[in-house]
Amino acid sequence: MTTPDSGRGVPAAPRWAVRAAHVTALLTLPSGIWRLFLAAGFLAGYTEAGYAAAGIPGWGRVYVVLLSAASELLALLTLGLVRPWGEVLPRWVPLVGGRRPAPRRVVAAAGACAVALTLIWTPFTLWWLLPHGDMTARGAVLVGFVYLPLAAWGPLLGAVTLSYRRRHPYASGGTRHMG
Repeated sequence: MTTPDSGRGVPAAPRWAVRAAHVTALLTLPSGIWRLFLAAGFLAGYTEAGYAAAGIPGWGRVYVVLLSAASELLALLTLGLVRPWGEVLPRWVPLVGGRRPAPRRVVAAAGACAVALTLIWTPFTLWWLLPHGDMTARGAVLVGFVYLPLAAWGPLLGAVTLSYRRRHPYASGGTRHMG
């Protein structure tokens, strides 16, 4: 089921794709919040030696905050595949504001990211099979649960990207049909 055409000349995203994009934007929150606890000085499941070995004290705190922010911003970009601001970039975006992104480039970039995220995060589903000597037993379970949602990031981004591609036939070299 799709929502009505939004006046852009491209059909609106189907409801399932909109929901998937919103879920994708939320997937990074558990691990990001966990990393913010680390940055605030909480061990958050690490042993004291493990916390120090992970390099969190000092510049490591800056790194985990930046990693959390970057992850969430990247996940939020998925919304651009289903929202009008993804069809015409907001004017405040430097250099490209007010322009329409080339659908082929959007599909190529989002597709490459979907593959990369799938390759990066799918092995994390095996977290509980590995020893974690730098963490407490409860900490290892906690980290497993806060990072597990990231295994869905790549596949969900891939599905939303396919929906975008279907709505933009000229993204694959076909002609653009206006209804």
